Amino acid sequence: MEFLKAIALGLIEGITEFLPISSTGHLILANQWIAFSEDFTKTFDVVIQFGAILAVVVVYWKKIWPVTHKKIDRVVLKTWTKILIAVIPAIVLGGLFGSVIKESLFNPIIVALALIVGGIALMFIEWGRHTEYIKSIDRMSYKVAFFIGGVQCLALIPGTSRSAATIIGALMLGVTRPVAAEFSFLLAIPTLAAASIYTLMKDGVSLTLSEVELLIVGFITAFVSAFFVIRAFLHFIQTKDFLPFAYYRIGFGLLMLLIFVAL
Repeated sequence: MEFLKAIALGLIEGITEFLPISSTGHLILANQWIAFSEDFTKTFDVVIQFGAILAVVVVYWKKIWPVTHKKIDRVVLKTWTKILIAVIPAIVLGGLFGSVIKESLFNPIIVALALIVGGIALMFIEWGRHTEYIKSIDRMSYKVAFFIGGVQCLALIPGTSRSAATIIGALMLGVTRPVAAEFSFLLAIPTLAAASIYTLMKDGVSLTLSEVELLIVGFITAFVSAFFVIRAFLHFIQTKDFLPFAYYRIGFGLLMLLIFVAL
């Protein structure tokens, strides 16, 4: 039974982490019926998140590894510079206010409202006319990268969705849908890694052998599911917009309100 929980939660993390639909919201809802002990759940969530991060690394390995044919690829270095510039606001604000936000806002009602508001914002962004002139990360300025990172900070509010915030910010700044998604995925590497490492250092880790086995199952499940979701999502947005995700967010947020207000 515990292994089935690990697989289910790993799937939820892998499927929802990089789509603009909030992995936090889905995990909160799932934890009403599928959960481990409170202390182990914190560690488990961090480890399966690392599985999702590894999927991004594998998918984009050629674009993020700077050494090719024993030479340094300057385009890759510029990409990493933009990613690191973009992650600064989240690291600073997360370090200053992350704990306070988590204690005061981390509840199902706030998550549900954030899902709905984010869905409406994504809907209006898609309906509005915006000029798409940044068609590659290489053409993205450092200033645009920093502003996208600033918008990413909205994801400190649970339920907003880190990927939704970065994609919305990128679209508003003239980035094409595929490039917005790609930059969101790459930005996830240092952002999620920093958040995960901070959580592990803060809470500490003390595990039994059975818990280690559950972590391995959850990690592998999150990695495999995230890998296929990222590839499918990139293919999807080549010809489609983000409206289906906006509608889904609103519907899922309303469902969460119904469930948790009733409870």
